[in-house]
Amino acid sequence: HRHSHEEEHSHSHVHSHNHGHSHNHGHSHSHDRLGPGLFNMNDFQEMCLAIGLYIVAMIGSKFGLFEPLVYIMMFAAYIIAGRDVLFKAFRNIVKGRVFDENFLMTVATVGAVLIGEYPEAVGVMIFFMVGEYLEDKAVNKSRKNIEALMDIMPNKAILVDGNTTREVDPHDVRVGDRILVRVGDRVALDGKIVKGESRFDTSAITGESVLRHFEEGDSINSGLINKTKAVELEVERIFEDSTVSRIMDMVENASSKKARTENFISVFAKYYTPIVVVLALLLAIVPPLVTGQEFSKWLYRGLVFLVVSCPCALVLSIPLTYFSGIGVLSSRGILVKGSNYIDILKKLDTIVFDKTGTLTKGVFEVSKINIADRIKDKIGVENILTCAYIAELRSNHPIAKSIIEYYNKNVDKKLSIDQLDISEYEEISGGISLVYKGSRILAGNSRLMKTNNIDYIPVEGPATKVYIGVDGEFYGSIEIADQLKDTTKSAIEGLKDIGISKLIMLTGDGKKNAKDFSDKLGMTDYYADLLPDQKVSIVEDLLDKNDPKSEAKLAFVGDGINDAPVIARADIGISMGGLGSDAAIEASDMVIMNDDLMKIKEAINISKYTSRIVIQNIVLAIGIKLAVLILSSVGIANMWMAIFADVGVAVLAVLNSLRVMLYNKY
Repeated sequence: HRHSHEEEHSHSHVHSHNHGHSHNHGHSHSHDRLGPGLFNMNDFQEMCLAIGLYIVAMIGSKFGLFEPLVYIMMFAAYIIAGRDVLFKAFRNIVKGRVFDENFLMTVATVGAVLIGEYPEAVGVMIFFMVGEYLEDKAVNKSRKNIEALMDIMPNKAILVDGNTTREVDPHDVRVGDRILVRVGDRVALDGKIVKGESRFDTSAITGESVLRHFEEGDSINSGLINKTKAVELEVERIFEDSTVSRIMDMVENASSKKARTENFISVFAKYYTPIVVVLALLLAIVPPLVTGQEFSKWLYRGLVFLVVSCPCALVLSIPLTYFSGIGVLSSRGILVKGSNYIDILKKLDTIVFDKTGTLTKGVFEVSKINIADRIKDKIGVENILTCAYIAELRSNHPIAKSIIEYYNKNVDKKLSIDQLDISEYEEISGGISLVYKGSRILAGNSRLMKTNNIDYIPVEGPATKVYIGVDGEFYGSIEIADQLKDTTKSAIEGLKDIGISKLIMLTGDGKKNAKDFSDKLGMTDYYADLLPDQKVSIVEDLLDKNDPKSEAKLAFVGDGINDAPVIARADIGISMGGLGSDAAIEASDMVIMNDDLMKIKEAINISKYTSRIVIQNIVLAIGIKLAVLILSSVGIANMWMAIFADVGVAVLAVLNSLRVMLYNKY
């Protein structure tokens, strides 16, 4: 059964912070269930039971069913539908927070029962229960629990003790201990490699998809995954201080800094309820005192006034509108974790993008082949590619793979390379050296060219360069770059069209590359040479610059775990779900399942559409309510008319809410 949100969090492992920002969705939620439901029923079954009892009792009373039985069924339906409301009204009175809609519902319904209008009392409670249930379905879709981050939290380390090894809890490992990291294991603690060398998948921490080579003497962070050979580490930091723990900490602290978005309804109820209760009291007490008319007539009018004033249409239709909005978004592959983010989306004026994996594919491809001028006449592009292909054939490095893939796609007359023709093959620091049919081929970075005294021509730019030398002569270079996503440019233009004024890129690239990239996309600003923790401070500065009165909101779009702290810190954190890491998805408020940036514009448009319908419902509900309130105060409206006005408005508002589902404007 559902628990209160606070309880929900206290179950989450050791990290049981209460993430204050996520849990108040408008009117106070019926999550404070009083233990399990009746006979262990779930909410839906309880709701059906209450509605069933109410319908049977109403029909029964029309056909002369034994009256005490009708009363018992009505009472049962009232208690089932209203137990949370009654409990919370009582609890809030004890705490001194009297005026909320739970109190309003309780006074109006108990009053209606006292003057014999019990069908209305039960009707109002059942409506309220249905509204709560529908909102619950929407909001509980997913909560901002950091538990999925536990995936990067290593839960064991293999301690090397003399000639034996044993599994231990990472918390028990001390600085200076040695641990073994097998192939496929996640590095449990930060340390230095003292034995062996291997390639590691760093994507969990950096968001970069390239495997990195670490050898003896290199320091390595926790959270990386060992891909090729077992290594031994000497631990340099205890678990609490390790990279993974620090990332977890940042995410949790960033979450707690987020302000709660107060929905319209809770603010509305705060002012509306006391005013209505005072007016109802005045209506019941003043006229009899002034005119001497009988008290019960005016008490009835006062209660009618309260029943009419019950914000049922709002309580039901507003959550339903948001629920429909969330439904439309999810049918388009956009998951939003709560209705308050729809309000934030429509107020966005700054969007901050991480570059790798968000604006770009995070996949490396050959982007350019340069031939040295001196030998242009002797060789062509294919010769350079073939040399690179021969060199990289045995490597499984992402850069090697991208060259092999490019060769296979683009070279028509492929060589059938006999492995026996390759001799003296070695992977050396900076690249590969081998002899093929008597020619020495070198492929690697500029350092490799320098150490072999090859007169190479350096290439500027953000791409990774592979320089090729054959028999001491420089042939040329191959540039391998992360490619822009196909939709990035049009997505940025689309966001400008709908009035997003600041589009900012964050990247670890150098200044020059970042500027070229930013200009090419039409970004309004960029920050270069960044480390993951610097992203948080940049986003915090941008948030501080926003004028608090303007209500302008900031979104951050990212994908790697290194983005999780920033995603959690922004007003709305958006992550790429297709390639994105679990931690980023968990920390985010909105997930784009197919990684398409065009979806951000679509999400903003759907949010604006949803919000328009919310405002229509507020105007509709309050307008009709005011009219009936005036009628009831002069005695024209009776309790049934009040209920009809209330339920009728609610039905109209609900039908209007469902229009969100018809959203098909792109």
